[in-house]
Amino acid sequence: MLLQGSLGIERMCLLAGVSRAGFYRHLRIQDPWDEEMGIRSEIQKIVLEHHGRYGYRRVTAELQRRGILVNHKRVVRIMREDSLIGAQLRPSSDSVDAEEPGEIYINLANRMTLTGMNQLWVADITFVRLKREFVYLAVLLDRFSRKVVGWNVDRTLTARLPLGALEKALRERRPGPGLVHHSDRGAQYAHAEYLRTLHKHGIVPSVSRPGSPRDNANCESFFRTLKREEVDAKEFRDLEDLRVNLAAFIEGYYNQERLHSALGYRPPSEFERVTVTSNAASLSSAVKLELKL
Repeated sequence: MLLQGSLGIERMCLLAGVSRAGFYRHLRIQDPWDEEMGIRSEIQKIVLEHHGRYGYRRVTAELQRRGILVNHKRVVRIMREDSLIGAQLRPSSDSVDAEEPGEIYINLANRMTLTGMNQLWVADITFVRLKREFVYLAVLLDRFSRKVVGWNVDRTLTARLPLGALEKALRERRPGPGLVHHSDRGAQYAHAEYLRTLHKHGIVPSVSRPGSPRDNANCESFFRTLKREEVDAKEFRDLEDLRVNLAAFIEGYYNQERLHSALGYRPPSEFERVTVTSNAASLSSAVKLELKL
């Protein structure tokens, strides 16, 4: 497993010409710990792919569809240990969900033409595998500059995870009303407390269409970069060690130094400064021209 690098289990099996079931049987014999963590990894992916809607029965069925022969008792144990039991991920009874009666949120992100910062934030969640556990990372990106404006890492997939990222972004950016917040249809973003926080600050919710993962492609791109350049390149002792390293990578390197091809090979923070300066100069020129006329 130490030699797998950035290759996923599915890709390795395809290249080696073996089935997933055979791979996991081999792991069970050679290294029971790696086999257990491999199954945990697949469970994490299934839970996130289905936004926490799957209970242990459907997770077990999906594992078996993927060629991983595991009984439901083991799945229940792993999901309970990792706080993934489906009931814990559902919105509270007074929340507003895009698929429930009441207010319906549509996809506004793909209708917007962005001209500056704090017009559209995109949000998403991924998991990070530590040595002996899985934890979860929620991020908010400013779609205009690709800058990570808020993030939070925790052991829980409940609404407090993305809420921590949102509160951090609000403290640091202080956006005006009218900002659009775009996310997938996950229960965490439909939670009553999360929606109340958005409404309190005049932020407009936007959600992806069902079965349209590309609506949130910018977050997915960031997660790939983070895992390839930071997470998969190191081993972290525990959650706090990961938190320190994520802060250094996201706030110190990714936002401030890493060149982004979509930004004319500028780091996000520099791109924002240049944009503000350019807009101010354009406004100044327009005022002077008006005075002359």
